[in-house]
Amino acid sequence: MPQVTHILDQDCLTRQTLELLSDKWKSLILHALCDGPLRYGQLKRIIPDITHKMLAQTLKNLEQDGLVQRTLFPTNPPTVEYNLTPLGQTLIPILSELCKWAEDNFQKVLAARNRQIFEGEYEQIT
Repeated sequence: MPQVTHILDQDCLTRQTLELLSDKWKSLILHALCDGPLRYGQLKRIIPDITHKMLAQTLKNLEQDGLVQRTLFPTNPPTVEYNLTPLGQTLIPILSELCKWAEDNFQKVLAARNRQIFEGEYEQIT
C-alpha cells in the first residue's frame, strides 16, 4: 500500500499531479483531444500560439506520461494521429470542472487584480 504523504511534501503524488497539470500547454492539448484524435497540424491550428517546438515536446511528454497515444499510419507521406489514452480520458472531467470554474469566477480574479493595480497607483499619488 502506498504511503500517504502531505501535499507539501516533495514526494507527494498529489503534488506531482499538480505539477503535471500546471503546464498550460499540457492542459490545452488534453482539452483539444477530448473530442477525439487529431493530427499534429490540426492541434497547431487549434492552439495557434504554441510553437512547433513546444507542441512536439509537450506531445512527447504527454505520451511518456501515458496520457496521449501517438499512432503512425503507413501512408505516403506517413500520417500521425494523437489521441487520449484511457488514463488521459480520466482527466477530462477534471479539466472540464476547471474550465467551468474559470467561466464562473475569473472575472472576480480580474477585478481583484484591477483593484490591486488601482490601489497601488492611488498610494503612489498620495
